[in-house]
Amino acid sequence: MSLKQEGQRWLIRQARMEDAEAVCRIFNHEEVFPNTMQLPFSSPSYWQQRLECMDRGHHMLAACHPQAPETLLGLIGLHPVAASARVAHVRTIGLSVDPDYAGQGIGSQLLRAAIDLADNWLNVTRLSLGVYSHNHRAIELYERHGFVKEGLSRGISFGHGRYLDSLEMARLHPRFEQALEAQGRPDETQAHDLSQQGSTRC
Repeated sequence: MSLKQEGQRWLIRQARMEDAEAVCRIFNHEEVFPNTMQLPFSSPSYWQQRLECMDRGHHMLAACHPQAPETLLGLIGLHPVAASARVAHVRTIGLSVDPDYAGQGIGSQLLRAAIDLADNWLNVTRLSLGVYSHNHRAIELYERHGFVKEGLSRGISFGHGRYLDSLEMARLHPRFEQALEAQGRPDETQAHDLSQQGSTRC
């Protein structure tokens, strides 16, 4: 399935198994993999295995040129955070764009497509992501699409010979956000009772 809405420049479609080499090319780019959790020199077979997971709750969308739908320009993945049914409403996302096509709205169009998929088709009410705290351009992009800063994970990743901090961000479906506000936070008594039910979150 592919989609090109009115006023949108790029074609958005589901990533496919035969895209493994193109995905590998993007993620091995020297301007891409440092901003992800990936290692350099990944192989097409690694990405083929990742793409095989797309029928198990994982979704990966690809941006392509309308006249060349086999050529990938960017990708966005939506992935379950855990196997537990209690977090079935949550997905974590990862976005990467071919640097040769940066600044042409590909990231924005992929984000809009992922948000539409989450809100209107998957019944996902919370999208979360991690972005390195020094990646200001990406942070601004996410903020423009409704993601807010929730916290900082210090030293969560290692790259270029040093430890890196990750800014944790999330975007809630508007109805879900309203429901959370109406529900309110547990008062001190409720919080104490909940804390006695278990010492760790597994």
